Amino acid sequence: MDKLKILQVNKLYFPVTGGIERVVQQIAEGLKDKTDMEVLVCRERGKSVTEEINGVKVYRAGSLGVLFSMPISLAFFRMLRKLAKDKDVLHFHMPFPLGDLACLLSGYKGKVIIWWHSDIVRQKKLMKLYRPIMEWLLKRADVIIVATQGHIDGSDYLPKYRNKCVIIPFGVEPVIEQKGEQYLKKAAAIHKDKISLLFVGRLVYYKGCEVLLKAIGKVEGIELTLVGSGELENKLKEEAVMLGVESKIHFRGNLNEQELNQVFEDCDVFVLPSILKSEAFGLVQIEAMAYGKPVINTDLPSGVPYVSLDHITGLTVPPDDVQALADAIQWMVEHEEERIEMGRKARKRVKECFQMESMLSKVLDVYQS
Repeated sequence: MDKLKILQVNKLYFPVTGGIERVVQQIAEGLKDKTDMEVLVCRERGKSVTEEINGVKVYRAGSLGVLFSMPISLAFFRMLRKLAKDKDVLHFHMPFPLGDLACLLSGYKGKVIIWWHSDIVRQKKLMKLYRPIMEWLLKRADVIIVATQGHIDGSDYLPKYRNKCVIIPFGVEPVIEQKGEQYLKKAAAIHKDKISLLFVGRLVYYKGCEVLLKAIGKVEGIELTLVGSGELENKLKEEAVMLGVESKIHFRGNLNEQELNQVFEDCDVFVLPSILKSEAFGLVQIEAMAYGKPVINTDLPSGVPYVSLDHITGLTVPPDDVQALADAIQWMVEHEEERIEMGRKARKRVKECFQMESMLSKVLDVYQS
């Protein structure tokens, strides 16, 4: 039997880092031996190039730059039309308006799969122009993949297409799970005077770090490590000083793999204080849970509260609620045994629900069906 010819289509690809880019790479590299897998993306700027990355052929369409978070690329339309001709399946990762429009104009007649990662939340005016094209692709799609039921229920657009939706949870990368297991084997219960909180992510508007800084000021006996960079980094540093909490907070910027492993080991609680459903899942949740760490997350209308469960593997609070977040942190400080038990259950949930092998197997099943 010939291998299925698959073309994954997304905005960007490794070495660009982001949740969607990581999922595209995981699928491409994880299924490259079982399918004839190629990837089409854009460059942030520059001429078109073709590369082979870890055994996967990656086509990068030339771009004049990025506007409203979208590459300006005419080459992308030509490349999609050309590459789609012999493909059994086109697998689009949304939201990506350029991809939707290119599919519409390509004349492609084969099977189309969408992985719906999140609604577009911020750019409401542009959404009015884009929505008819997006709705066309949703109707055109044979299957729509989502990571949790929350992606369907919390979406402004997916509920009417729920009959073609398939839930495939993301998987934690095996190397992270292995490191988590190694850590847990050697970890000893040590009583600490201060509880260490960890945030990992881009410092951007929907992540809720401003709310987190205000909550930190209301709790004693804690310290916070912020890992990541972004447009709000300087503003957050200034706000920490203004709030008088700079002594509690360590801004670490972007870390390498070894350093990131260490901060996951060192923390007691992972915090994902996101305030908008642009945060659709929060892959870092399952990474922290792989290390046996409880999570404080927010009750967004997305997949976030489906990952770490309230009062089981952590605590879930209303988004953009400083006092509720402070209360959850305080609870973690005061309930050491329960906090550690939540961490154990978090690790168990990763083993049961968020395995990479399971994710890849289910994606392959969708391709073959």
